[in-house]
Parts: sequence; C-alpha cells; structure tokens
Amino acid sequence: MKGRTVVITGASGGIGLEAAVAIARMGARVALVSRPGEKASRAFDEIRARSQSTDVYLHICDLSAMSEVRRLAADLRDRYSTLDVLINNGGTVSQTRRITADGFELTFAVNHLSHFVLTTLLLDRLIASAPARVIHVSSAAHRGGALDFDNLHYEHGGYSILTSYSRSKLANVLFSNELARRLNGSGVTSNSVHPGGVVTNIWNRTPWWVQPILVFARPFMLSPEEGAAPVVMLATSSDVEGRTGGYYERNKLTETSPEGSDRQLAKKLWEASEAMTAVRS
Repeated sequence: MKGRTVVITGASGGIGLEAAVAIARMGARVALVSRPGEKASRAFDEIRARSQSTDVYLHICDLSAMSEVRRLAADLRDRYSTLDVLINNGGTVSQTRRITADGFELTFAVNHLSHFVLTTLLLDRLIASAPARVIHVSSAAHRGGALDFDNLHYEHGGYSILTSYSRSKLANVLFSNELARRLNGSGVTSNSVHPGGVVTNIWNRTPWWVQPILVFARPFMLSPEEGAAPVVMLATSSDVEGRTGGYYERNKLTETSPEGSDRQLAKKLWEASEAMTAVRS
C-alpha cells in the first residue's frame, strides 16, 4: 500500500480506528475523518503510535451536515493529488427520531446521505487514480430494511432505532451496487461489507432494555480489530482486485436480501439522494 492514499470515515473508534492502524502499517497514507471532539485527537495520536507511521492525517467533519461533507470533499481534493481507497465507515444510531439541520432523519443522513455526497464529489479523483476502490461498511441488518420513499425520514411515523438503522444499511448496499454499475469500466470498484457483530461504542446508544441483552452477547461478539479485518481485506487485498458490485459477510462474497439486489430500487434511491442533496455525478 506504499504510495497509496486511503480515506476512512468514522475513524475515531471501533472498526474505523482498527482499519486505519492496519492500513497505515502497510505503508499507505491514511486520511482519518472524525466528528469534532477530543476523541478525534486521541484516536489520531493512537493510530500514529500503534502503526508507527507519521503519514496519517486528521480531517474533522460532522457527517450529519451536508455542508460539512462538501467542505470535507474540497479539503481532501486540495490535500491529496490521488485517492486510491475510500472507506465509507462512519455511522450512528439514535433511540429517538432526530432531524438534522438539513431536514433529514439523522441515521439516514449520517449512514447514507453523507457518504453519497462525499463519494460523488470525489468520483473524478477516484477515477483519475484508478485502479481505485470504494468500500461501504454495511450490515446484515440490511436484510430487515425497507425503503418507503413517501416516508423516508419517518415524517409519517414508524420510527424505531432498528428500523432506521436497517433502512440506512440497506441504502449502503443499494448505493454500493448502483455505484459499481455506474463506474463499470472506469477501474474503480465498489463493494459493501458486513463486518460481523462487533463490540463498538455504537451499542451504547441502544435503549435501556437492550443493554442487559448486550451484557450476555458481548462475549460472543467480535473485537473491533476482528471486525476491521474484512474491511481491510477489501481495501488492500490483491484477491479482490477488479471485483465490483459484491456484498461480503466477513470475507465471503454473499447474496444480499432481495431488496438489496433490486436494480430499480437502487436507481430510485440514487435519484432520490441526488434530489435531496443537490449533488450529481
């Protein structure tokens, strides 16, 4: 990976942090994207120390604000002449329905729309750097997801932490697949991945009644380092060179849910995302 530039969103903890350490150790230049706060600077120091690399850089961005994501894309374009790998990993959950300043449901905005905007604004740089890769960190929870375009932000009810999360993870798979089709022949690949049930801080935001269940589940869950391994594989391995439009559970190419492989649904989501964000490829 020496000489290659890798961007990782959600890099201040969990899977993102561990993926950053592993890829930096391989010699890549790593651009960390983290939301504002002390945690970002601590993660930056930890990644540099553990990887023993000084070719690691920190970019602050609140992924819930599309203006911030646009600024991030401009910063990345100004800072790096090439972009070899983009790992769309940043994510969130919320116990209650929350609306961003842009008018979007928070989980959908952070987990899908921010990465739609970032990826789209970086497409020309990715294509110019080909062969390049885009990896979308999704989840097996996409199998329970559904897209209701008349109630995309739960403005007509039906919100729960699980339905919103599953919807956003389905959006990750659909976006990845549609991106792969649109980039066919460009030298840029797009794949999505379920890293497994991983112990990360995202579970701290689940309802109180879920917490006792997690106490019993945690010993059987993967460590962040184990969860990062399939992400690192898709970002770096020669075994998947040129492979695109796939969905991986751990390290195995796997079928998505029927909705996840629906081409018309993916196209409709792309068009809806363009309309919501006013970003077009």
